[in-house]
Amino acid sequence: MKLKQLGLDFSVCQIKSVREVDFSRTYVFLSQTDEELSLVCETASVPGDATAVENGWKGLKIEGVLDFSMIGVISKISGILADNNISIFVISTYNTDYIFLKAEWYNQAVALLRQAAYTIR
Repeated sequence: MKLKQLGLDFSVCQIKSVREVDFSRTYVFLSQTDEELSLVCETASVPGDATAVENGWKGLKIEGVLDFSMIGVISKISGILADNNISIFVISTYNTDYIFLKAEWYNQAVALLRQAAYTIR
């Protein structure tokens, strides 16, 4: 399996509205529930009206389109990292999955995944 390093700094936020979200950026992940409006975006574009912000995230993208019948893709990656006490934050889209890690664990995580035969560019 191939992973792509996103090469950007990301933040996980709670926001009041989408008014200040910069949808022109390449990576903008927005979700709404009955309790919150959450945003994952480049740290440089965190909205000014964010009510909570967790900075210091790096990202990996699983390359290619993942078929919905595929089983264990995230489980295998998360297992490798969990065995080394590295937590992840995952976002799934229609085509693929994105894995976010705290910046302080990012290089170690990439090295561990490479050791496990993942191709990371």
